[in-house]
Amino acid sequence: MSSNAKEFRPTASLEMLRIRADVLLAFRAFFAAEGYWEVETPLLSHETIIDAHLQPVAVQREGRPPLFLQTSPELGMKRLLAAGADSIFQISRAFRAGEQGDRHNLEFTMVEWYRVGNSYHDQMTFTERAVQAVVKVALESPSFEIACARVNRSRCLRYFSHEFERVRYDDAFECFAGEHVLGRSAPELARIAARHGLAVPESLAEDDVDGWLNLLFVELVEPHLGRDRPTFVYDYPATQAALARVRPDEPPVAERFELYLRGIEVCNGYQELTDAQEIRKRFKHQQTLREQAGWPSLPMPKRFLAAHEAGLPYCAGVALGLDRLMMAIAAADSLAEVMAFPFDQA
Repeated sequence: MSSNAKEFRPTASLEMLRIRADVLLAFRAFFAAEGYWEVETPLLSHETIIDAHLQPVAVQREGRPPLFLQTSPELGMKRLLAAGADSIFQISRAFRAGEQGDRHNLEFTMVEWYRVGNSYHDQMTFTERAVQAVVKVALESPSFEIACARVNRSRCLRYFSHEFERVRYDDAFECFAGEHVLGRSAPELARIAARHGLAVPESLAEDDVDGWLNLLFVELVEPHLGRDRPTFVYDYPATQAALARVRPDEPPVAERFELYLRGIEVCNGYQELTDAQEIRKRFKHQQTLREQAGWPSLPMPKRFLAAHEAGLPYCAGVALGLDRLMMAIAAADSLAEVMAFPFDQA
């Protein structure tokens, strides 16, 4: 086969892509059976969510402000919720600049959904049932044995059939690092890192509490999550709330969760923040962080804020990375094994 012939072929096998198609159909069938309806919102928009940790892909226009490819469909979907939508989902492409590697791709598939009246605990239960339903379909696919020859089908089914574990963020640290971390100062967190002999990046500032927490989490906790059964981690530090509601515990916690499958984080769920003033305040803080990091500022999402000022109802939402879920099902080592054309082949 010539080198040119190899260049046009997908990195995932056709059998894997057939399983992926089955999973997409299974998601749609599951949502429909649960009373959700599918929506479509713009990929290209005048506005985008302001997040110091997420870099949107900007589309430049001569003499006019840039447009933005969305990092998730959150912005448009919450506008629909404020307009009266109740239980909605979307299967959408999403874009994040600078993200490339075995578990990251600039363009990826997001399954995102919201339900009015739900708590984030309700959505943990819903997410568990949704994942179990689509995994069952994947395992029953005629293409599974060919595409996933190294996966023991019955063992995989047992793994996903277990009741998903739920562990608070701070308790996960107690379990795997031997101590709690919420409410600890940056110097205290640095001493924990030193006791465990962790290599500290030169870029990590001495007073960056979230930076230290992320280092400790990635090195000491994350590799252990979801090994024996799928695991939800919930009640994150209030400083990592993004657009989740913060509960005034002592110390306060963000009402959000993440699902881990064999050490891979596959989804993020929030008790959605509905306070327009607080959202504006958080966006301004994120702009400041972007400026400090040398990233360009982003336009304030006026339509998004107007939706919250009109009244976003009490709701919970979840964003799930389809590509990472496929990695977990197939025991794949990289996204290239489960998507047709990763960015370097696009």
